[in-house]
Amino acid sequence: MDNLTHSLVGLFLARAGFSKATARGTAIMVVAANAPDLDVVSLLGGAEPYLRWHRHVTHSLIAIPIIALVAVALVRYIGRKPLQWLPAWGIALVGVLSHVILDLTNVYGVRVLLPFSGRWFHWDITPIIDPTIFAILLLGVAAPALGRLVGSEIGDSKQSSGAGWAVAALALLLSYELLRSTLHDRVAAQVDAHRYNGLAPRRVGAFPTLNPLAWTGVAELSNAYVMVPVNVVESLHINDAETLYKAEQTPPVDAAFRTEPFQSFLEFVQYPLWVTGTAPDLEGATLVTLVDLRFGTPQAPGFASQATITRDGKVMNPFLTMSGTRPR
Repeated sequence: MDNLTHSLVGLFLARAGFSKATARGTAIMVVAANAPDLDVVSLLGGAEPYLRWHRHVTHSLIAIPIIALVAVALVRYIGRKPLQWLPAWGIALVGVLSHVILDLTNVYGVRVLLPFSGRWFHWDITPIIDPTIFAILLLGVAAPALGRLVGSEIGDSKQSSGAGWAVAALALLLSYELLRSTLHDRVAAQVDAHRYNGLAPRRVGAFPTLNPLAWTGVAELSNAYVMVPVNVVESLHINDAETLYKAEQTPPVDAAFRTEPFQSFLEFVQYPLWVTGTAPDLEGATLVTLVDLRFGTPQAPGFASQATITRDGKVMNPFLTMSGTRPR
């Protein structure tokens, strides 16, 4: 659905007027709106290469002009017809930029300063896949199609290009993102206003859910994270909070920390929680897990690294997963 979202945004940008800049403007805009995700081929290498290279330099500010040029060249090559390169490159820039901005809004984020800095930027105002966004864009597709159908039934010869609905869909999408941003800040302020286990938060966050009114607030303490469900139309209920204690810096944690799966994950993780426990299949061994609380908890981790550390400090089966399960 993520690529479909980018494609529809590109389509509506084209219908809103950008396609008039050059021949095959619509194709250029749609291709450009998806072009940064060329790095998705990294998924073929598994979880570690994917986390390292997905939303990498192809999503950076410095690469936007290059990716836009690649999109134009691809359309030119496939279409095998001349086009106006400068206007085509101009609208492709808009398409690539729309992709990067949409990716910035969700909890995964992008590294827009590569190759100079690997810092992740994430606004945390929408989930990675947001059905409300998809519904808004689907309306922009369905409404003009329905209008043409009704027009043909009543004998109206005028055929709308869908430009008005494209602009309306983009305006509604922008309004939705602004609303989400406002709600995010409100939730973060609510979480920050409380003390947890007698401690003030070191930092706070607000993670979106599929319901724009329901969020997960997170407060980081010196020794734990507190996760609390927040409904923006109600007051915050501290009694519903869950405290997740951080593991101490023990030799098993240090041993796991030095492995490649954990090092790769630490480049990506934003809300890291280390958890230790008894390994179920090896006597005297310790199971070390690192999760990112943006995507789950130790019980349902989503993105996570895990390793078994034997009694004598040997690391066994370190791995990184995007599903919370051990890869086969």
